[in-house]
Amino acid sequence: MGLVQAVVGSIGGTLADQWKDFYTVPGGLPSTAALFAAVPQGTNAGRGSNTKGSSNIITNGSKIVVPEGYGLLLMQEGAVTAFVAEAGAYEWRSDDLNSKSIFAGDGIVDSLVWQSWERFKFGGQPGSQQAAFFVSLKELPNNRFGTQSEIYWDDGFLNTQVGAITRGSYTLKIVDPILFVKNFVPATYLQPGQVFDFTDMDNAAANQLFNEVVGSLAPAFSLYTNDPGKGNRISRLQQDSVGFAKSLSEAVDSAYQWKSDRGLVIVKTAIVSIEYDANTRELLTKVQRADALAGARGNSNLQASVASGIESAGETGGSAGVMGLGMATGMLGGIGSLQQPVAPAAPAAPAAPAADDPIAKLKKAKEMLDLGLITQADYDAVKAKALGL
Repeated sequence: MGLVQAVVGSIGGTLADQWKDFYTVPGGLPSTAALFAAVPQGTNAGRGSNTKGSSNIITNGSKIVVPEGYGLLLMQEGAVTAFVAEAGAYEWRSDDLNSKSIFAGDGIVDSLVWQSWERFKFGGQPGSQQAAFFVSLKELPNNRFGTQSEIYWDDGFLNTQVGAITRGSYTLKIVDPILFVKNFVPATYLQPGQVFDFTDMDNAAANQLFNEVVGSLAPAFSLYTNDPGKGNRISRLQQDSVGFAKSLSEAVDSAYQWKSDRGLVIVKTAIVSIEYDANTRELLTKVQRADALAGARGNSNLQASVASGIESAGETGGSAGVMGLGMATGMLGGIGSLQQPVAPAAPAAPAAPAADDPIAKLKKAKEMLDLGLITQADYDAVKAKALGL
């Protein structure tokens, strides 16, 4: 009985696999799908008759339609045999005996008799494995990252170590599909009906990528904030999705070789939130205050303070406001647009020398930097000392 069943199965399977077919992208795929098998359109609105073909055989003459944004990867006996990166319709041709078809001009003897004999030896099933897979060449969105506790990095702008808790998302792109399939995709996903999705929580390979990204966040923040081309400003992180993505991709590739070993890169990021620790928030407040009082903006702020003092002195008529006004104008360093009021006859309490005022020091140092009298490094040293960093 087993022999008869094998004969019937081998002949029936051979006849079913003679039909040409159309292969294309399966329906209902998520936008984050990265790799999946091409599916035959054997029944096509009820008009097709090829419903019993082997799942691991592609008949010669069959058409494979590649949509825009996808690449086609062909495999035979588990090995990659070809890759197509351009959209269009392609015809399958193989020298494998199981792919031969009388409808493709391969002759009746080779396509029927020899196929049936070869399949009989394997219990009625074909002794070959052929497959076509689509690989997404688009940016794959919605890959999330986040930290549960603070990450710390050395910040060149603040001249100290800073920390933050952050979360966001990034887009991935497969830049080398053959390397991606050979070196990274588990064999489980190289089967019909399987979809490799980076956002699938049950995908162990994708979870490994998530852990590697989180482990690279601190170096990525350091790369970004210490890059002179980004202005060395921590505050620009949330405003520059492409720039930070480059830093994150470089940090990931440096530690885990995504591009060279897996054919993957990070393209864009979106930082949803970033919460700095208490020390970092305090430092940022000091730096923002110092920046507001530096250069022309600082002169404007001080002039506004002096004008407010004049108004207050006029309203109260007291000498204290006028004395304070005189001290404020002395800190302006000779701004000619302001008139100093006449000092009162009564002796005033000695004021602290302007040289001891950190704001005055920063202002003077900024003016000297703008005039080219000192270097940026000299100014940074004065700022660090004035702010107690």
